[in-house]
Amino acid sequence: MNPADTGASTTVDAGSSVPPSSPASPASDHDSRMTPGGPGYRRMSLALFLAGVATFALLYSTQALLPLISGDLGVTAGDASWTVAAATGGLALFVLPMSALSERFGRRTLMTASLAVAVAVGLLVPFAPSLGALVALRAVQGAALAGLPASATAYLAEEVRPRALVGAIGLFVAGNSVGGMSGRVITGWVAQEWGWRVAVGVVGLVAVVCAVAFRLLLPAPRHFARGSLRPRVLARAVRDHLANPLLRRLYAIGALFMTVFGGVYTVIGYRLAGEPFSLPQGLIGSIFLVYLVGTVAASAAGRLVDRLGRRGALYLAGGTTAAGLVLSLGDSLPLVLAGLVLITAGFFAGHAVASSAVGRTAQHGRAQASALYQSAYYIGSSAGSTVGAVAFHAAGWSGTVGVGLLAVLGVGAITVAGSLAARRVDAGAPVPALGLTR
Repeated sequence: MNPADTGASTTVDAGSSVPPSSPASPASDHDSRMTPGGPGYRRMSLALFLAGVATFALLYSTQALLPLISGDLGVTAGDASWTVAAATGGLALFVLPMSALSERFGRRTLMTASLAVAVAVGLLVPFAPSLGALVALRAVQGAALAGLPASATAYLAEEVRPRALVGAIGLFVAGNSVGGMSGRVITGWVAQEWGWRVAVGVVGLVAVVCAVAFRLLLPAPRHFARGSLRPRVLARAVRDHLANPLLRRLYAIGALFMTVFGGVYTVIGYRLAGEPFSLPQGLIGSIFLVYLVGTVAASAAGRLVDRLGRRGALYLAGGTTAAGLVLSLGDSLPLVLAGLVLITAGFFAGHAVASSAVGRTAQHGRAQASALYQSAYYIGSSAGSTVGAVAFHAAGWSGTVGVGLLAVLGVGAITVAGSLAARRVDAGAPVPALGLTR
């Protein structure tokens, strides 16, 4: 969106230490939004936390099982990685259309429907007779889950006071990390005893419980304004968001962070199953307990922005991720684990900072703004999963690390470019190349 559309300044950049202003609203509307300690906030936080658990547990349910899937179906690491890439790719393709449905039918309604369909498909996944059928079911599951991430972020942007938004989204992201961790740990140990099919079935049952609890707990929205399903209205909202240089940078940052994360965690099972580690499947699944670090990092993102500013928080997140990648090159298991800790902490902190900035920057069509971020984010996941696996096949773990370091450099370059643009704006100089002026 351009400044002229709302009369709001866009001098705040993706790295700015000052958060962008939220849209003006009447005092009564502002006072009735949820805040930590206030009515409904704990129920809302727990509901969205459980939704995040179910989403990530389902979305990445096959990731820790790729070596077993390769062996059972007789396929390569690159082929097996499509069971992850198909799910994240389906989500990336459908998140924007789903966000339009969210504007028309409501955030809670769409999130409930999305979880219901994804859970139903998840219960069918264990019975896939071939890799092709498995990939197809995973693509449908990812498309169904597309209704949840953008709607959740839009729900929070509308129902939570602006100062509490980063923390609230951090809790949702923390739920993502717990879901990703628990799904992988559960599947690792279950698969070691009963195989990968039983393992993904168990994840499906866990997601059923989370989905039911989510629907019972989530408070009804009080500030949702029904939008239009007309393609022209949707296209205008998308065009406005893509015309905003700050949003474009945030979308790119989310995609690049997820490229690193998707590549690392898709390939790490193959590395730990081979020499010099030769770990059993249960222990490989337990490696994903490292996700608990991501839970803490995402929850602390708000405090990190308060201390360092958005730009400083992104620099720290990128630097932490890069340090973890380099450390993971060692052939010692403690070094690899330490590297995964840093990669996970950096990724979740950076993702929480970038995604919360999208919710606060968009002045209208928040579901579409969040959907574009989620689309870029999961395109990054699909790209990272596929390219990371191909690089591993070609050059081993160092190839996957190389892909990740290039992505982190991209995050740094975008943040620096945004900082320079903000300084030029502060000096009163136009920035035609970025489309950002005072």
